[in-house]
Amino acid sequence: MLSTLTRLGVVASVRFRRPLKNVALPGALWTRRMSTPPPQVNISELSTERYNLFSDSAMDSLLNSLENLVDSLGNPAYEVEYHSGVLTLQLGDKGTYVINKQPPNKQIWLSSPFSGPKRYDYHEANNTWVYSRDGQSLSDLLNRELSDALQRPVDVTDVVSH
Repeated sequence: MLSTLTRLGVVASVRFRRPLKNVALPGALWTRRMSTPPPQVNISELSTERYNLFSDSAMDSLLNSLENLVDSLGNPAYEVEYHSGVLTLQLGDKGTYVINKQPPNKQIWLSSPFSGPKRYDYHEANNTWVYSRDGQSLSDLLNRELSDALQRPVDVTDVVSH
C-alpha cells in the first residue's frame, strides 16, 4: 500500500492501488518533533547603546568568573574563550557551553550541554538577564548546572580577582 518509505520511517510518498476508507496511519508518521523550542519574539525597549552596555558588562563578568573557575579547577581539558561576542566554556567530556550576544534581538543566547538553547532578555529592574519561558536568570542557571557538573559550589556572579 505504501510505496516509498525513507530510512527514518517517514512517508516520502504514498500511492494507493484502490480507494480505501478510514485509513489510519500511525501518528508518528505525521508528527514533527522539534528539539528546540519555537522562536521567541520579544520586543526590547532597550536602546542599542544600553543593550551593548549591559550585555558587554554581563559577558565581561561571566568571562572573569569562568576564567577564575577554570583556573581553580586546574583541569587542562577545561577552557574558556571569548571572541567577537561569543564566550565558549569547554568542560571536556561534560560538554561545551556557548554564550553569545544577539544584538538584533537585544538578547544573550545560551547553548547548554545540559538544558539546551535559551534566549535571555535584560530586566533593568533587577539588573539581570532572564529567560522569559521559566523566569530563571542566566547566572542562576549557570550556577546550578555548573555546580552539578563539577560537583562543587559555583557562583558566576561572585567575581573574585587574584
